Amino acid sequence: MRIGRIPYINCYPVYGAIDRGVVPLEAELIDGVPTGLNARMAEGSLDVSVISAVEYARAADRYLLLPDLAISCDGPVRSVMLFARRPVTALHGARVLVSRSSMTSVALLELLFEHVWGVRPVLVPGDAEPADLDQLEHEPHEARLVIGDAALILGARRTGAHSAVGRLPLYPHAYDLGAEWKAWTGRPFVFAVWVAQRATPLADALRAHRALADSRDWGLAHLPALAAQAEATTGVPLDHCREYLSGLDYRLAAHHQDGLTEFFRRLEAAGRVPGGELAFLPAA
Repeated sequence: MRIGRIPYINCYPVYGAIDRGVVPLEAELIDGVPTGLNARMAEGSLDVSVISAVEYARAADRYLLLPDLAISCDGPVRSVMLFARRPVTALHGARVLVSRSSMTSVALLELLFEHVWGVRPVLVPGDAEPADLDQLEHEPHEARLVIGDAALILGARRTGAHSAVGRLPLYPHAYDLGAEWKAWTGRPFVFAVWVAQRATPLADALRAHRALADSRDWGLAHLPALAAQAEATTGVPLDHCREYLSGLDYRLAAHHQDGLTEFFRRLEAAGRVPGGELAFLPAA
């Protein structure tokens, strides 16, 4: 078994017990950014993985959702941020650098620009998340979509919560895409889901699902330890890491499915994904 894992701290609650040997997992863990894991699942080199919600919508005939397992928010997400030099409603025709790391975040940003903010910027695909955040102020664009740990660090530095804040004037305007979706629709937003290849033997997929769900349950019961690990990794203060991890939801309950279906409906109406229904791995 080969199982994909995003190395951002938002996945700590799902993989923390597995990493510590608390929950056994008979599989090889493969790290990658969301788009990288999407590609590996598409080529069949992973059996089970967390992937972008949009990737599931675009290729639902290949995958089965692992029940009650996702990365969601019901309001601010804090790690999917649009940072801008001027107000978002003044970005018509402006260059906006978008991350290649997350299809879901880019798709959500496109919907917000079109239906909420009413402007049409020029979206320019960028590389992976910036390693040196101090260089962002010199980049030739008016706004930048940042995801994952980099977004969390940059947000902390803007608010003065990060030790390096004094070196970072940066963007005066910031927009949390989770909060923007909530204000627009009133629903939670699902950024990522766990799926199995339909070709993966059912028994193997079920074992992987049980291990991931058990590890998630352990992680949610040990968020202080995971927040301390996140602080050590990012330099973001402990209370901010704890607030971040506790603000995410790692389940896929009925109201999350409603939010996910609404996102897919809007993408389908825009011609960006085919229509379809959520298909889950059968219960053990």
